[in-house]
Amino acid sequence: MAPRRIAMQPTFRDLIAANKRNSLLLVLGFCLFVPLVAILLSLGLLAYLSPSSLRHVNVVQALAVGGVAAGIALLLSLFAYFGGESMVLTLSHARPIAHKDDPELFNVVEEMAIAAGIPVPSIYVIDDTAPNAFATGRDPKHAAVTITTGLRTKLTRDELQGVIAHELSHIRNYDIRLMLLLTVLIGTVVMLADFFWQVLNFSTPGSGRRSRDSDKDGGGPLALVLLILAVILAIVAPLLAQLIQLAVRRQREYLADASGVELTRNPLGLASALRKIDADPDVLKVANRGTAHLYIANPIKKFEARAHTAFASHPPIKERIRRLEALAHETHVDR
Repeated sequence: MAPRRIAMQPTFRDLIAANKRNSLLLVLGFCLFVPLVAILLSLGLLAYLSPSSLRHVNVVQALAVGGVAAGIALLLSLFAYFGGESMVLTLSHARPIAHKDDPELFNVVEEMAIAAGIPVPSIYVIDDTAPNAFATGRDPKHAAVTITTGLRTKLTRDELQGVIAHELSHIRNYDIRLMLLLTVLIGTVVMLADFFWQVLNFSTPGSGRRSRDSDKDGGGPLALVLLILAVILAIVAPLLAQLIQLAVRRQREYLADASGVELTRNPLGLASALRKIDADPDVLKVANRGTAHLYIANPIKKFEARAHTAFASHPPIKERIRRLEALAHETHVDR
């Protein structure tokens, strides 16, 4: 019998390379998907507002709409790449701190950065009693880690180290770039869908804004088909984009937990921190639906009921704790 091949587990270098590759594919796919959505929604609006004019639409005009949409998609991607970090920090009311402000925190961040083999990121603080943290940026050389004052005061050093290791793992694994680009993808698709619905609402029969041509049966079955496809796309595209982002986010959280353990060699430190964060009653006031997915735990308490659904931005904390405790057991047995 031929010897059985042992499946090799991917290393963290493999995962980092995969994330870089996924980021590039995401941008390319984004610049193709957005024009397609824009063309179909534009044709749907045309079918609704002026069906007879569909007979005069040619491939060049449709591609022109797609080209404009592709240009906008590329500009938004560049904006997210170069300006996303500053925007997130501003929206979160985060302020930078220096070494003299909190030497112990800086020592923990420096230790974990050395262990991860990345430059020491900028450190920011949010003045809020709710314990939480996130990392943002476009790559390890342009990154920031942010914690709340509540996290700083309520965790022990080992627990703080576990949280920092988790966030620096997001930086090392290029999750921060991937999530920024996914956020732009969702925002653009939602913007296009919202524009479609607003035009439909503004141009309803009897509003006086609809074209006279729309009252003529000049579009035939094609106009009806395009309108139905556009309506379906306007409903499904934003939902699908969000589900993709949330699914990717949940997997990256599990990876960052495991990667953080690789840095600290202490699974129970992060497990204990997650347990405290989960049990804390304080609500992070600066968090919103646009930034909630960045945090180590969902800061918006009212969405915790979705923890076991496809719409959850984070995997269930209890499941994350269970996995970390299993890692601690395996480490103990190996010893």
